[in-house]
Amino acid sequence: MVRSIVPALFPLKLASRRMLAPTVAHLAFSRDDGLPLDYIPGQFIQVHFEYADGSAARRSYSLATIHDHAMGPGELVEIAVSYVPGGAATALFENLDIGGTVQASGPFGRFCLQPRDDNRRYLLVGTGTGVTPYRAMLPLLEQAMASRGVEVVLLFGARSPDELLYGDEFRAFADAHPGFRFVPCFSRALPKPGSAHDHPDVRHGYVQQFLAEFAPSAEGDIAYLCGNPDMVDACFEALKAHGLPVPHIRREKYVSSK
Repeated sequence: MVRSIVPALFPLKLASRRMLAPTVAHLAFSRDDGLPLDYIPGQFIQVHFEYADGSAARRSYSLATIHDHAMGPGELVEIAVSYVPGGAATALFENLDIGGTVQASGPFGRFCLQPRDDNRRYLLVGTGTGVTPYRAMLPLLEQAMASRGVEVVLLFGARSPDELLYGDEFRAFADAHPGFRFVPCFSRALPKPGSAHDHPDVRHGYVQQFLAEFAPSAEGDIAYLCGNPDMVDACFEALKAHGLPVPHIRREKYVSSK
């Protein structure tokens, strides 16, 4: 008989909510049991709830919190949540008042920067909420750039500037760090001339169309792919075609579910 392992749950209390895009919310929680959440940037938590019929459900969310250390008691736990019409998790979060609580478990996952990496460049590719782990990685990327001169390219796919999650933060980080290049790829609408997102590094199309522009190298690059499964698969095949070994292509797929 095989017994399933039930993860230990802890309460998260909603501290704040703001909209990042028309259908994506940034939610900040405090851990309501007073304990720290020790996690590595790139990992995710699971939020547990019940469907209307009482059956158990859970959803996974990458941690978006920017930090470079173990989270102490009281430090906020931040995630980005896509609102899906008719979605059970959407209803949970939309109806959650400030001060309300949800049950969570984790952290989980290995989509993280590795301490033994000796590459010359990171190619970070994301779409939609798949960019949240890269936000959490910023302090570690800053350390890597300072300590070993690594370069970073972030290709971020969105349909329009309104859906460029954390775009202002990534642009500000790129402006402050010459080794970091932020390349938004808009599949539908481009920024208006002179607007905040009108920049020479903006591209019109899908992220996988522009990988070749950055000449992926088996000798120097480690790539991270996070977001839409079709994008992840297309970029994975493209990077293999450029000679990157599979261990140097780290993937995490986001599957939308209700």
